[in-house]
Amino acid sequence: MRVLTTGGAGYIGSHTVLALVEAGHEPVILDNFANSSPEAVRRVSELAGREIELIEADLLDAPAVDRIVADGNFDAVIHFAGLKAVGESAAQPLRYYRSNILSTLNLLDAMQKHGVRNVVFSSSATVYGEAGTVQYTEELPLNAMNPYGRTKMHIEQILDDLAASEPGWHIGKLRYFNPVGAHPSGRIGEDPRGIPNNLMPFVSQVAVGRREHLNVFGDDYPTPDGTGVRDYIHVVDLAGGHVAALEALGDVRGSRAWNLGSGQGSSVLEVVRAFERAAGRPIPYVVAPRRDGDLPEFFADPTLARLELHWKTERGLDDMARDAWNWQSKNPFGYGTGEEDPEA
Repeated sequence: MRVLTTGGAGYIGSHTVLALVEAGHEPVILDNFANSSPEAVRRVSELAGREIELIEADLLDAPAVDRIVADGNFDAVIHFAGLKAVGESAAQPLRYYRSNILSTLNLLDAMQKHGVRNVVFSSSATVYGEAGTVQYTEELPLNAMNPYGRTKMHIEQILDDLAASEPGWHIGKLRYFNPVGAHPSGRIGEDPRGIPNNLMPFVSQVAVGRREHLNVFGDDYPTPDGTGVRDYIHVVDLAGGHVAALEALGDVRGSRAWNLGSGQGSSVLEVVRAFERAAGRPIPYVVAPRRDGDLPEFFADPTLARLELHWKTERGLDDMARDAWNWQSKNPFGYGTGEEDPEA
């Protein structure tokens, strides 16, 4: 399939583009590089053994999006593009609603107009909010607790309404949990702008010397070691989940959601210990107060993805830490030089 991949230069997008090539598909990257780097596209092309087609454009530019879809002869779309920092979304809600939802409406308008009816949407486990349970299934009600999560939730609802309004749509919504790690080559990986919002890239930057220590937010939760427990998924496994969803769309009538996760949790300190093993050095950390809204423990029930997509995770926590360290140690400042890094 010829697949328009919005946000395809980003962390998950770049790994998925490579997985699409390896599966025999033809991805086309659309990205505005607001939170990604052209260097990622160059490296994906290097790993793929051929140049990946790139369109530099902004999904908020509706006429441009319409032209791209009209001229692209696409069979499907995988939609990653969007802003994704929870804390930033609370500080800048209008920016997040505008960027994430309006861009998606522009994309769906163009798809509807030009007859592209297959789409895989990059959603998130944040759509569940505080579900009142430890293991999350797709049947749980959606109750996102922050503007970022609500943009994902509202887009899912838009997709459901679109599918109900018009036959012929094949829509997959992938709710994934905590993507970590990097491609085993160390050529592509996670390169967050500014201070990382997530645990493993922060640990990586401590290990490589960009930051002095990790803050562990709470060590008095009702978990085995007192720290929060989350479901971590290797980004290469996650990329494979997108390919599996794309290839299953023909069997989907309307809109369907799948959790992508390992089905088990790891604590903050377990992640730290795994990274210490991978890097061969201690990771200094300081225990800080709990953050508002943090849950003690939750993880995915990935049964539906296993049954319907024939997909499951293959890589464990040590693999995630090893590949994340391989990427970070070879690229201490990500795709950049470190000249603009505040900790350099």
